[in-house]
Amino acid sequence: MPDPMGFLRYERQLPKRRPVSVRIQDFREVYPPAGEELIRDQATRCMDCGIPFCHDGCPLGNRIPDWNDLVRTGAWQAASESLHATNNFPEFTGRLCPAPCEEACVLGIGDDPVTIKQVEVEIANHAFDLGYVRPQPAPAQSGKRVAVVGSGPAGLAAAQQLARAGHAVTVYERDDRIGGLLRYGIPDFKIEKVHIERRMAQMVAEGVEFRTSINVGVDVTADDLRDRYDAVLLACGALAGRDATDTPGRSLNGVHLAMEHLVPANRVVAGLQESAPIDAAGKHVVIIGGGDTGADCLGVAHRQGAASVTQLDQYPLPPEVRAGELHPWPTWPTILRNYPAHEEGGDRVFGVAVQEFVGDGEGDGQGNVRAIRLADVVVERIDGRRTVTVVPGSERELRADLVLLAIGFEGTEQQPLLAQFGVTRTARGIVDARPDWQTDVDDVFVAGDMHRGASLIVWAIAEGRAAAAAIHRHLGAFGELPAPVHPGSLPLTAAR
Repeated sequence: MPDPMGFLRYERQLPKRRPVSVRIQDFREVYPPAGEELIRDQATRCMDCGIPFCHDGCPLGNRIPDWNDLVRTGAWQAASESLHATNNFPEFTGRLCPAPCEEACVLGIGDDPVTIKQVEVEIANHAFDLGYVRPQPAPAQSGKRVAVVGSGPAGLAAAQQLARAGHAVTVYERDDRIGGLLRYGIPDFKIEKVHIERRMAQMVAEGVEFRTSINVGVDVTADDLRDRYDAVLLACGALAGRDATDTPGRSLNGVHLAMEHLVPANRVVAGLQESAPIDAAGKHVVIIGGGDTGADCLGVAHRQGAASVTQLDQYPLPPEVRAGELHPWPTWPTILRNYPAHEEGGDRVFGVAVQEFVGDGEGDGQGNVRAIRLADVVVERIDGRRTVTVVPGSERELRADLVLLAIGFEGTEQQPLLAQFGVTRTARGIVDARPDWQTDVDDVFVAGDMHRGASLIVWAIAEGRAAAAAIHRHLGAFGELPAPVHPGSLPLTAAR
């Protein structure tokens, strides 16, 4: 039974971040480990609300009040078991998820919500530090083999679930290291890669085989996998970056997709290459896009020593608190979201759109970018369609030596494996699935961003777990799997 008076005794409080002047000198995580007393006090704020709407806010159906109360009473091992019952990788979600559970917290109706995300990550930290995270190999083998293509959170969650049920699982990854966007797409100041390594060690001990630097469809054909495995799960993500090809000057040197900047920067931090081909050092950087990826570019640019950084957002400045009539509790609200990178410097400009990338050479599209021409815009929905209207007379130039496009993703990439497996992308750039998570091709399943489109890490893990349960049943249901969240029950309010 949670303490129904805890929220009256304790205010919401997060651990102090590392000082800006210190953390921009390295790529270590922004948040140091929190003190146990602070986390227990914050967990105590979780009240006996009767109906925990945080369950609905979380696609994984995490048992949030249960493990909050276990932390309150100091039962860390039991808290870890409760957390891991629904979430394979709480050390990932606790660092990276935007926490739709907190927006659905009942306490948030009239007060600050519980720091659910911070409690979650500290449970995971304690679980590793105290040795509670141990391999859980299957007691018997099923004799069935499963290939998982892609090692992001969806693929990893499915692989772990299937291996624990006794199936022989092999994960194929085209990069040289496991993790998908967790590895090279997200900077270390948000998640240091040691967290991937130690979870991989657990999975290897559980029987999962990892094969890196293998591009399925090129190095290994789809027919090879179908001949060698009883089922194949496609979990290749949604990495096709949205571009600005219709904007004049897009072909100028110095205009890049965000991932072209982030991936090599992360490889430098990992010691895999000496320098990044796209470096913000000494440059005036403009980031187009106001979401997570834009904030990642912002933090990297600061650490690379940019002369200035400006982040542009097409939408108007959102309110700092929930606008109840538009986004009533417990739905996901549109509010101003400040990331740690924003307190490290740089400017944010809202309600603008780029009209042209301006070069320093002669002729359209020649030379290097030197500026962008932008204008104020009004974004509206007319007859259900989004329209963007330029405000007359508002055009001006903004200096730019490096422009990074962080304007989202258009779905999974068009790649040889799709044709080889006989699956096609929809108009949204995703791969559809039947209710049993199979594609239109028998024995070939899909999950995660490849099926859903670019979304939250909790959605990826939830889909990976659900697809694993479907594959398990498809293979004859040898052994047991934790009950998955059925896709039809996943709350729409958590999608962004």
